[in-house]
Formats: sequence, structure tokens, C-alpha cells
Amino acid sequence: MSDFALENLYREVILDHYKNPRGHGVIEHADAEAEGQNPLCGDEVSIYVAFGEDGETIDDVKFSGRGCAISQAATSMLMEMAKGRTAEQVATLDKDELLAEIGVPLTPVRLKCAMLGLTTLKVALHKAKGTPLPEGLADFDDLELT
Repeated sequence: MSDFALENLYREVILDHYKNPRGHGVIEHADAEAEGQNPLCGDEVSIYVAFGEDGETIDDVKFSGRGCAISQAATSMLMEMAKGRTAEQVATLDKDELLAEIGVPLTPVRLKCAMLGLTTLKVALHKAKGTPLPEGLADFDDLELT
């Protein structure tokens, strides 16, 4: 498959996640939650996590929000990646693993869009479990995380 065909395939996957987001919704009484905003382009995401009986494994994870196709699709992909992993595994998830899922080259501005969900999820886990905050958070000074 040519690079061009491969990139088109990834673009279709991104559009599918944008139009049909996985894990979209709210978990009432979530075990962990956080909100993130990217004021540069208006992306907003809230993430909700429910842990399994062991208190570490992510049993369910959902997000709500609005924003560009990249931020929403990347967060949708992340929901699928996070389910079944432990808080520690997700807290140490390398951004390159998510970028590999996205599969298309991103400009620095679009990179912030793509990382909004991952960074917000890591903040939620940090608040609930004390897991490490995302490395390189200083690179995302423009993101507002609560």
C-alpha cells in the first residue's frame, strides 16, 4: 500500500471516530474525572473513569466535549486503548502509542489537539490515584486542565 493510500485510510479512521465516537458519554459518580481545554482552538474534553473491583483496572472510561476532528477522534481512540488497562499503565502510556493509532503527521498545533484527551485522562488518574502527571506537561502550558 502506498504512503498516500495509507494516509487516506488513516484519515477515514479519524473521520469515523469523529462521527461515531467510542466511549462518548458521562459516567455518573465516576471514580476519577478531569476536564481539559485547549483555548487555542476551543477544544474541550471531560473524561470519566470507573475502576474495576481491584480499584486499579479501568473498567469503563467515557468522554464528553466538543472540538476539532483530531481532538475528538484521538480521545475516542484513547477510550478504546485505556479500557482494561490499569491506572499506572495508562499514566505511563507514551504519546507515541496514541500518535501511532492516529497515523497521520500532525503540526505542533494539531499535536496539542490530539494530546488533549490523553493529558486530561492522565490528570484524572493523578487526582484519583496519585499516578504520575504526564511528562512534558510544560509543553502544554496553553492547555487548561482541572
